[in-house]
Amino acid sequence: MRSERRLKKMEHVLRFRRPDLTVVMENIHDPHNVSAVYRTCDAAGVTGVQLIYNSATFPRIGKKSSASANKWVERREFHDVQSCYDKLHAEGFVVYATHCGENAVSLYEADLTQKAAIVIGNEHAGVSEEAARRADVLLHIPMFGMIQSLNVSVATAVILFEAVRQRQAARSPNQVKYTEEELQRLLKEWALKR
Repeated sequence: MRSERRLKKMEHVLRFRRPDLTVVMENIHDPHNVSAVYRTCDAAGVTGVQLIYNSATFPRIGKKSSASANKWVERREFHDVQSCYDKLHAEGFVVYATHCGENAVSLYEADLTQKAAIVIGNEHAGVSEEAARRADVLLHIPMFGMIQSLNVSVATAVILFEAVRQRQAARSPNQVKYTEEELQRLLKEWALKR
């Protein structure tokens, strides 16, 4: 049984969760990067992540490197881009794939206040050609240095917290995302986690 203080913290966190914001990780090889993305997702209030692994095995997420964030962020696994995107589209998400091509819009010009799925690719090649082609919007982070890329977990943090900033500016950050019934159900589930 959880202490009253712990239950209050869980309820507070759940009230700020964002089921309308998710991250799609495509073939990210380094489990430490995956863990760092989980940690960022938890910090930004992301409810769940989608994992696409069609050229690598699904990673083991370490409790240490994720600071146990993987316990608080749900995950769904897919073996191909199309089935992941089909599921997200059916749920009403707009799919934003990170990409450095000329058709990509700046992160700071994109409207991330809608139901958004952010697709991030692996450390070497970025998102696959298919993931970019099937996305609704291609997105890039403007950069001004000699190196034109960030670590995948850092890039994810920059994008997610821009989405959080836009959402807070557009409406009250205190808006409850779950119905009271959903919140109580999730609170019971979280109370059982170790």
